[in-house]
Amino acid sequence: MRVGSVVRVPLQGRRVRGWVLGLSDHAATERRLLPIAKVSSDGPPADVMALAEWAAWRWAGPVTRFLRSASPPVAVRGARGRGAEGRGAGSGFALEVVRVPPAGDPFGLALDAAQEGDALVLAPSLGEASMVASRLRRAGHQVALMPREWARAAAGGCVVVGARASAWAPVAALAAVVVIDEHDEVYQEERAPTWNARDVVIERARRAGARCVLASPCPSLEALALAGAALRLASRADERAGWPALEVVDRREEAPGLGLYSERLVALLREATPDERVVCVLNRKGRAVLIACVACRELARCERCDGPLESGGDRAGNGASVARMKCRRCGGEQPPVCRWCGAGKFKALRIGVARVREELELLAGQAVAEVTAETAVGALPTAPVLVGTSAVLHRAARARVVAFLDFDQELLAPRYRAGEEALALLARAGRVVGGRDGRVLVQTRVPGHEVLEAALHADPSRLAVVEEARRAALRLPPETALARVSGPGASAFVEQLRDVDLMGPAGDRWLVRAPDHATLCDALAAVVRPSARVRVEVDPLRA
Repeated sequence: MRVGSVVRVPLQGRRVRGWVLGLSDHAATERRLLPIAKVSSDGPPADVMALAEWAAWRWAGPVTRFLRSASPPVAVRGARGRGAEGRGAGSGFALEVVRVPPAGDPFGLALDAAQEGDALVLAPSLGEASMVASRLRRAGHQVALMPREWARAAAGGCVVVGARASAWAPVAALAAVVVIDEHDEVYQEERAPTWNARDVVIERARRAGARCVLASPCPSLEALALAGAALRLASRADERAGWPALEVVDRREEAPGLGLYSERLVALLREATPDERVVCVLNRKGRAVLIACVACRELARCERCDGPLESGGDRAGNGASVARMKCRRCGGEQPPVCRWCGAGKFKALRIGVARVREELELLAGQAVAEVTAETAVGALPTAPVLVGTSAVLHRAARARVVAFLDFDQELLAPRYRAGEEALALLARAGRVVGGRDGRVLVQTRVPGHEVLEAALHADPSRLAVVEEARRAALRLPPETALARVSGPGASAFVEQLRDVDLMGPAGDRWLVRAPDHATLCDALAAVVRPSARVRVEVDPLRA
């Protein structure tokens, strides 16, 4: 039994899982101690245990949530090898951001890290992590692919590769860390505590004295702020070649009545083939996600929570009957009757991808297939035109054209990170079409937006400069630190906060702002949690 071992202890007639936080020859109490019932498995090394305690403070959550992520998925015994207690092997902590164009290959950064010693490489998905691991093995390196090879990683002498949870992997003597696509939101846990794998490995590299490299085609402002002036760029020629040719369709200059489908889009759809397919992106699921009564023109809203209703049936066109209506907020269903005037016919104000697929098929004169997040990567339809939410960009490996049907939805989203998220979508599309040889079509009514200018000139700095000034003026991250508190006990929670700014309430939600994370996290840690449920999200993505 060591620090970090997973054990079972007797508690109120049950055997409960726990972790060994420390060892001592003398008890800290005179009361009779019960023996540990069982040593179940090896667990996180001592350095990861300490990191989990820091993360519990940083993201205002219980330390057990992080220890679960750091523990092996199955029982492991005797896996620790040399340096297993977290003695860093790096030559000194250094943080660097590397801007790799969308069609560029960040594998060279992983290869450099592998040559420095025991390294940790994070990728946005398990599939991408598996590809990196295979390439490292072919290059002659010993690799542990998480989470399946937890014991191999704990033994040391290898490169550890994995997705978000691998930030907690046991690395015997950490020498280097690489995060591929550090801007990707998938690195942040959606459930509270909302920890971010990028920030975890930066702190881990700092403690181990290791080099940390953050790679991205469009680095986040948070990463740029952490790295300071340490930004490495490709040559202008390479960066231009790595971004796609961007074609902007100005919808302001078109005749009314075309809806989502410009003449240029229809022409591209009719030229599509299974070998040179067109991928259409619209981040709205369903058939009609916003409908209104034909008679009184009032929006269809839920009788229970007043949220917007969407069409859930097979008939959701303008002036058509609707089989049923479903609330987008609470999920409740109700009959297709207007609560304001009692009429039973509705028109679609904003349609979703299911309806778009049908209309595109008529316009293109050929098969159009819908791709969802549930579609397997290797089971894509063979249709020449694919349509879906942004998930389609992660399912389609290659396409000739990627078309964003309503990019204003991304540019003008009511979130402070909307600009970064929009540029990240264009970068992902550039990866799908293969850089300058492919084409990305954007339909918009704000063609001069800084996001489009950045993509058009293959220069993400154009957006970063504008965003940095805007967020500084509005006192938004990374200029400040932000948390969101919600739930029935939110009011009682925020009443105890000191030395922070409070904004709200909006329903049962409050925003908490502080000059930096140290002030914010200290304030959150000092609060005694009320009995009512409270959800605390540090660095909320959707604020």
